[in-house]
Amino acid sequence: MPASERSVTIKIREAAWLATFQDLGREQSEALGVPCGGAADQHSASVANILVGNPRNATGIEIMGGRFSFTTSKPLLISVTGAPADVTVNGSKVQMWEPVCVPAKGRVVIANAHGGMRNYLAFSGTVVADHFMGSTAPEARMGFPQQISAGQHLNLITAYAGFEHPYLTQPLFRLPVPVPSFDHPVWTIDIVEGPETDAAHGIRELLAAREYTVTAKSNHVGLRLDGPVVHPEGLGEIVSHGVPIGAFEIPHGDELIILGRYRTLTAGYPIVAFATKASLPMLGQARPGQRMRFRWVSQEEAVESQHESQRRLNLLESRVQSLFSAIDLPHHSRPVAAQEAA
Repeated sequence: MPASERSVTIKIREAAWLATFQDLGREQSEALGVPCGGAADQHSASVANILVGNPRNATGIEIMGGRFSFTTSKPLLISVTGAPADVTVNGSKVQMWEPVCVPAKGRVVIANAHGGMRNYLAFSGTVVADHFMGSTAPEARMGFPQQISAGQHLNLITAYAGFEHPYLTQPLFRLPVPVPSFDHPVWTIDIVEGPETDAAHGIRELLAAREYTVTAKSNHVGLRLDGPVVHPEGLGEIVSHGVPIGAFEIPHGDELIILGRYRTLTAGYPIVAFATKASLPMLGQARPGQRMRFRWVSQEEAVESQHESQRRLNLLESRVQSLFSAIDLPHHSRPVAAQEAA
């Protein structure tokens, strides 16, 4: 460990309904039959790491429901993103989507999440966690659950040694954080055509006009939606084929399934649409009862929306790097080119 780094012990006091180690997922694993996995809301997970000066793919904690709390042996720099929630440090409320200084012996509580399904907690530095195929993301089917429990001690290696500055809360330090809105009762998800769109006569008009509701049968493999569907005709048996994240499948029953990051890699169901890549983070936040509508866009519009989301993350990364360099805080992030992230 370099002399500038120190080891910090984080004791988990409450572990929410489910808390896991999480990063942005595995690279090249799907060729070997293992889903990429990773944070369901990649945007929130990326922003959390950017705000503490980490690479976007650094390991953090994904939190689902209930109360999550911890205490720290030494000062920490953290950020909390994702669904709106109450976040306190030693009983005082702090803001989400911002860097937060936690003093030694401090207690952090994240509770009362609403409007979305998941929160993301990032620490400046490297969380010590096991890896499977190059990632700390869970893969329960391969015996790698990565679940965090109350009473567990986590180890963090960090160069952050504490920070106090009288101007930290002034507008000069306000960062251009792209914060998604969770307030709308009905979310709008952009979609593009799939290979079986034409075979499902009327599916374009149906998806554009009707409202769908996420059901309780949804999980990390995919969202199951209650709403009208049209079954494709004249296809015969569909040969099993690869399916990307965000594929809209219509199985034999009358439901719509949107596949997530832990989907199986092949399927024989018709695919009538794909969610755009820029829409996937919101789908990762959808909880049972969430209503949504769909908006058809062109391939060009889908690519441009993804490029715009990456430009915003790159801008935030650049501003954080400038700020942290000016006030001598550790920073290790690497901006991602738009074409690389597309």
